[in-house]
Amino acid sequence: MAKFLVTGGAGFFGGILKSRLLADGAEVVSVDLVPDTARHPALTSVQADIRDEEAMRAVFTAHKFDAVFHIAAMLAHGRMNRELLWTSNVDGTGVIAGCAREAGVRKLVFTSSNCLWASNMGRPVREDDPPAPVEVYGESKLEGEKLLHQFEDGLDVVILRSPTIIDSGRLGLLAILFEFIRENKTVWVVGSGGNRYQFIYAGDLAQACVQAVDFAGSGTFHVGSDNVPSLRECYEAVIAEAGSRSRVRSLPKGPTLAAMRLAHRLKISPLGPYHYRMIAEDFVFDTTRIREAMGWRPTVTNSEMLTVAYRYYAENREEILARENVSAHSRAAEMGILRLLKWIS
Repeated sequence: MAKFLVTGGAGFFGGILKSRLLADGAEVVSVDLVPDTARHPALTSVQADIRDEEAMRAVFTAHKFDAVFHIAAMLAHGRMNRELLWTSNVDGTGVIAGCAREAGVRKLVFTSSNCLWASNMGRPVREDDPPAPVEVYGESKLEGEKLLHQFEDGLDVVILRSPTIIDSGRLGLLAILFEFIRENKTVWVVGSGGNRYQFIYAGDLAQACVQAVDFAGSGTFHVGSDNVPSLRECYEAVIAEAGSRSRVRSLPKGPTLAAMRLAHRLKISPLGPYHYRMIAEDFVFDTTRIREAMGWRPTVTNSEMLTVAYRYYAENREEILARENVSAHSRAAEMGILRLLKWIS
């Protein structure tokens, strides 16, 4: 029976990957800062900080892992502590990689992000395109990647760069969109809404993680959905599924982006530099490399996965709003100044 470590196992995607591995018959050790409420005979849950080298070394001493899935990351949402985010995403990554190499683990799979870029290149983004992050989360993920390369002399590292992960249970900023739709409010797009922004279905990313374990050596790969529609089309599909009276309408691009930048500086908006740079732009990953190297394929479209996520929100809204001590992706983001936009919509 294979045994795997999943960091961030109590979080949104970490929990989905953990469930997939358990369903495949593996043993899983989950490490997370927050309590893991999942229960399974083959699951061991450890509540600990990945920056704590002594605690992490104890985990690697107690268990012999076939591979490590390093999913844990601190997000730049809400009342962000910049130092905590940086040390968690960078120093914590170094601790996990160091312990894995020291323990003789064969493979480490790391989930990185499309936040390494914040501009439209006019074409799908390739693995060899130079990253250019504009905020601390993207900078920390890039630094984590650089750090992991230093461990490749004794540890195979597969980096999976992922766009926004969507599935049943994904909340965060999406919960704001879902609240507008649920209350029949206008759903606003910046500009025409014709821009194409790629997502990834959590189950498809979990499949990529599983296939990465058997990939020979180290490598960096982009994952993402196929046949990416416009944001307007995605929102209209969710509105139709919800039976909502919401309509998608446009805001003028220039003034809106200027207002978003000001709101961020005043700390009254949940949207950061990455969001207000990309909200009206195209961003799609080129997934040719992982298709050719691993035979991986996405199975769910943007519209389908957003619809699944909305259905979960609508059915569980009261419980969601009462949640505490869960990951940022598993709770609703604070609206801030967007509450005024909702009021006038």
